[in-house]
Amino acid sequence: MTTASFSGSNGAAKTVLVTGVSKGLGRALALELSKRGHTVIGCSRAQEKLNSLQSELAAPDRHLLLNVDVRSNSSVEELARLVMEKKVVPDIIVNNAGTINKNNRIWEVPAEEFDTVIDTNVKGVANVMRHFIPLMIPKRQGIIVNMSSGWGRSGAALVAPYCASKWAIEGLSKAVAKEMPDGFAVVALSPGVINTEMLQSCFGSSASGYQTPEAWSFKAATMILNLTAADNGASLTV
Repeated sequence: MTTASFSGSNGAAKTVLVTGVSKGLGRALALELSKRGHTVIGCSRAQEKLNSLQSELAAPDRHLLLNVDVRSNSSVEELARLVMEKKVVPDIIVNNAGTINKNNRIWEVPAEEFDTVIDTNVKGVANVMRHFIPLMIPKRQGIIVNMSSGWGRSGAALVAPYCASKWAIEGLSKAVAKEMPDGFAVVALSPGVINTEMLQSCFGSSASGYQTPEAWSFKAATMILNLTAADNGASLTV
């Protein structure tokens, strides 16, 4: 398989913003995209993990990895300012940063923990869209992928805060899709069930029976790179 045949819909190199790149799906996706010749703008709150990832990316100097907390509007605003300054406005955004509550019934979930899930999974996505959509609009095309979950389309005991956050992402994505000009797509993308730290938090040792982030990232990158404006408003699954 040639690089061009799976790098994107037209084989052109893209600039892709991926939030939450320090571990799990975000890290695997960033590595896969860099391997295919695309430019990654990545952010995370874990500086040491960012440094480690930078050295592993193909052509490390081509990418921009920054310490950003998506829960903070001002932190995301600063990221957008730097991206504009360096003239690397993304063609694709993958709002991947997310967290989950410890398995507990809703009345046993501390208020602070509930807030962290909503602040990261919902407000974090809104913060990125608030500051990056205006940068993308002059390009007249762009793709925004908001990571959802099977639990954003169903319910599960003990993870009510997470379910609520992902149902919010489904609604947010469908609504923002109706606000975008022609040439753009906003989609909610469920990654499927992958062996990540978040899955281990819910499933314990049985998480090891599911596919790795590395195996997932090959399929996910191909799918994301081939999204077009025709997918606007869709709820998709890798």
